[in-house]
Amino acid sequence: QVQLVESGGGLVQAGGSLRLSCVASGLTFSSYNIGWFRQAPGKEREFVGAISRSGRDIRYTDSVKGRITHSRDNAKNTVYLEMNSLKPEDTAVYFCAAGSPPWGFAYTGASSATYWGQGTQVTVSS
Repeated sequence: QVQLVESGGGLVQAGGSLRLSCVASGLTFSSYNIGWFRQAPGKEREFVGAISRSGRDIRYTDSVKGRITHSRDNAKNTVYLEMNSLKPEDTAVYFCAAGSPPWGFAYTGASSATYWGQGTQVTVSS
């Protein structure tokens, strides 16, 4: 059974930082690109960024560029999303997802991801 489990969310003041983790099991982790999405109340799920199987290629949506760092440790089946200079508009449930290449880069649709985690809440207070 494939599982993606996010952790690291919480309540933080504007300007603060959080490090989200996504731990995978039940799949050949190094075969999948990993993406992060977020969904705020009443809004559609939004692509945040993706990291390639090797970790060499990374992309971010424009709204988080310069504030987020994406990394992965294939030996630990884990992907990290370091978020800095957080803003109230970053408040959302953050999900990690796994997809076969070129998903996450050539296309990023949520419906094209293969596996999803349950999400972790990030709340940024002003």
